[in-house]
Formats: sequence, C-alpha cells, structure tokens
Amino acid sequence: MRPEDPTGPGTLQQSRDKAALPLRKWRADMNHILKNCLYYGASQVGELPFLRARFAARAVIILFHEIQRDCQSELMTGTSVSLFEYSLEWLQREGWSIVSLDECLEKLATNDRSRRYAVLTFDDGYRDNVSVALPILERHNAPFTVYVPTGAPTRSMQTWWLGLRRLFLSRDEVTIDALGRRFHCFDMRSKRSALTDVTEWVHQDYRRSAMLAPTFKQNGISLAALNDAYFLDERELRILARHPLASIGGHTTSHAALATLDEPSARSELADNRGYLENLLQLPVRHVAYPYGSCGPREERLASEVGFETAVTTRQWRLHDHKVSHFALPRIGVYSPSGFRARMSGIIEAVQARYVTAEQRGADSTAAPRERIG
Repeated sequence: MRPEDPTGPGTLQQSRDKAALPLRKWRADMNHILKNCLYYGASQVGELPFLRARFAARAVIILFHEIQRDCQSELMTGTSVSLFEYSLEWLQREGWSIVSLDECLEKLATNDRSRRYAVLTFDDGYRDNVSVALPILERHNAPFTVYVPTGAPTRSMQTWWLGLRRLFLSRDEVTIDALGRRFHCFDMRSKRSALTDVTEWVHQDYRRSAMLAPTFKQNGISLAALNDAYFLDERELRILARHPLASIGGHTTSHAALATLDEPSARSELADNRGYLENLLQLPVRHVAYPYGSCGPREERLASEVGFETAVTTRQWRLHDHKVSHFALPRIGVYSPSGFRARMSGIIEAVQARYVTAEQRGADSTAAPRERIG
C-alpha cells in the first residue's frame, strides 16, 4: 500500500480549509451582526404607531422545533427556554390572543376584527415539546399544534440533521466525504459554523442527505438511537394528543421534501402518515406541515385530496385576511427577540414585498427576461 502523498490533493485541501477558517469565521460573524442590526432597527421602527397601523396583520402562525434547556450544548439548533417564554409573553402583552389553528381560521373567515390571533406550531414531535415547552404553554393557557412524521415515533426517520449535530459535537476533526471537505472544529463556535455549512449544503438539494449515511456509519452514529433520544414515542404521543391544549397534525411518513418526489410517492407520504396517526391516536388528523416547507401547487392539491383541511409552510409571512390558501399557510420562525419583533411588526415583510415587486418590474422591462428559479 502506497503511503499518502503529503503534498497530495487531500492534504492541500486541508491546508486551504485551515487557511480559510479565519475568513469564514469573520464573514459569519459579520453576517450575524448585520442581521441583528437589521432586525433591531426594524423592530424599533415597527413600534411607531403609524407604522404599526399601516403594516398590521390580523393573524400569525409561529413555527418552533426544539425548545432547549441548554442551547449551547445542542449547537444553538433550537429555541431557548428564555426566548420561548419571551415570545409568549410578548404576544399576550401586545394584545395577541393565542388560539388554535381552527379558531384562528374561523375568526378570519368571519371577518372578526376584535382581536389579533396567534397560532403556535411545533414541527417533528420532539420530546422537549412536552418536557420543556408544555409547562410553559399550560401556564399561558396557550393552545398549540405538533406536526409529527411517522418516522419519529417509529424511530425509522433518517434524521440527518441530528446525525450531523452528534458528529460535530463528538469530533474535533470531521470529514464529510460527500461534500469533499474536512472540518477542524475545536470549540463550540467552530462546531456551529461547520454544522451550518454542511446543513446549508443539504438544504440546497435534500437528496444529498442520503449521501451522509456512510459518514454516520464510519463514525458509529445511529440515527435510530438519536430518534429514540429526541422524539416522543407512540405512548407519549397518545398521551399528548389527549391534552386539552394540544392538537396533532401530520408531517409526512419519512420527513421527505415532497417537491423532490414523483406524484405517487408524494401522495403516499401524505396519505400514509395521516392514516398512521389516526390509527394510533384514534382521533381525526386534519392538519399537515410540509417538511422543509417544500411545496407548490401539486403538493397543495395532494394534501387536499388525501383528506387534510389545512397545510402550513415555512414561508415567512403573516395572515392578513381569509383569502389566503388553506393549503399554503405561512409561518414565521423565532430566532431572537429583535428578529421576532421585526417579523411581527410587518416591516421585514413590507421590505421583502417591495423588493419582489421591484424585481418583477425590472424583469418585465427587459427584452429577454430571465427565468426565476425557486
């Protein structure tokens, strides 16, 4: 067996990675600072009375995943307890009524303008939704919906994001063969940065997630064991479904990005998940969340055809009237206090809408308009 060439391409790539690390960290820090400044400024401007009236929305659906007691030890991948409590307290202090999704849509349909309405949703069925979030929700008497993929309680889901998290937490040097990169991450900050890089690579094409399986196997990482540690099991899910504040929705069978599947497979993902949950819980399951927010007109049609009554996305918008499609409901995420206030103020939404309108006008004025992707 030939010894590895110390000047070979692998060694050269590692050297380049090490040399580029300070620059990547600086860019990540600057992006974080600029984003926080933007959100803080928007949140402050949004407090002005005339702007609050101009950009007011009638309702909002809020998206959470994990509610973590120790975000640092989980590489800042979820919502902290303090931020979760802040968001609920802010909503109630600002006059938003926290209601179920059904009640919210009913209020919009009847043009009830007496209050503004907020809906709380949690994707994937994490165990900390019960152990950490539920006591807080009970204290605020806040209804909520948990969207559960079949593979979470059955422990069959390919939770590549948990595998990557465990990989970077347990190693200071990580090679992702499918990406062709080796990461040197000796502190929590560099581990978070590396995890973000690989996660963004997968988000560019969700079919890449399957390419991580050999890396997990080489490093002794069991996704089934991680599922068992992080997600509610069937018994816990049945108990939660009977809680007076809780509703359970679907989230497909395998947490697949539906837009990447052919139509029969996408339909099966939706229908089989609904059937599994209704059989397990002995309750109707009428709501669904698209994994990764991956949806279009086809997915909206399929969700309706298999018996769901609503479907939520990850599009960062609020609800202004009843005319919005019940199978493409937008939601906003909660990542920081200022970011949350900025999203709730409508300033970010207004800027995005103006940018899209300007971009469309520019495209319409060109002789050979570019095809828009995404």
